Amino acid sequence: MDFRTIIPIDSGDFQIEPLEEMLFVGSCFATNIGNRFAEDKFRATVNPLGVMYNPASILHTVEACGMSPRTAVFTLGTNHVYRLRQTGQIVDNCEKRPQNLFQEEELSIDDCADYLQRAIEVLRQRRRDVRVILTVSPIRYRKYGYHESQLSKSTLLLAVDKVVRGYAQPAETTDIDADRQFSVAYFPAYEIIMDELRDYRFYAADMLHPSEQAVEYIWQRFAETYFSPATHNFLAQWLPIKAALNHRPFNPDSEDYRFFREKTCKAESELMEKYAAYEQL
Repeated sequence: MDFRTIIPIDSGDFQIEPLEEMLFVGSCFATNIGNRFAEDKFRATVNPLGVMYNPASILHTVEACGMSPRTAVFTLGTNHVYRLRQTGQIVDNCEKRPQNLFQEEELSIDDCADYLQRAIEVLRQRRRDVRVILTVSPIRYRKYGYHESQLSKSTLLLAVDKVVRGYAQPAETTDIDADRQFSVAYFPAYEIIMDELRDYRFYAADMLHPSEQAVEYIWQRFAETYFSPATHNFLAQWLPIKAALNHRPFNPDSEDYRFFREKTCKAESELMEKYAAYEQL
């Protein structure tokens, strides 16, 4: 008997190569996943201007950071935004200023979709073959109330679906140029947590954030969907080197450990040299 439902994920229409240049922008869930990519030698930039929860703030980061990654991952947390009353501008961080300086608003489905598309087009102007993966954070917002949090997530899911469908339309029915390498896709991190891992053992102590085990599982599903054969081969060689580099010896000043460390660093250098050509993609 099967005691859980597996979220089916179609193979991606592109593949992520070893050492690929990537940009992760969004909620703390984006930080968790992005840091894993950075640890595994992808050239990953993770929330360069801080954690961003809503589509407007994701756009602001993309505009400000100036990056032109091969692959970008946007993780949406909420459709709630805070607008500074004095200027009318949506702020990315209230910086602990008094609450009465801000007006809280909820972005509509169309608003969210518009901010996302604008962020995608900024990246596309910098690099025509950029690939963008959209996700919705599974972390619920207790401060809104659980029903209101679910409404927020629903708005984001509908906005993401609108964007993905819009880019998937035939070129003759849109004003979007057809680029074979350009792609916008959705990865169901939200559904995996809500349905596949619907047990509190997959949550951290606050019962809201995914546990390390859950994040690791999502990473594995992501790898199955998007990693190329070369990336899988690279990781198979890198992971034992990574474990060795993270080893904490009883006697770090010993000759044996010095030799072990030199041998491990040499293996790392040789591996990076072996895959150096992928840094030019």
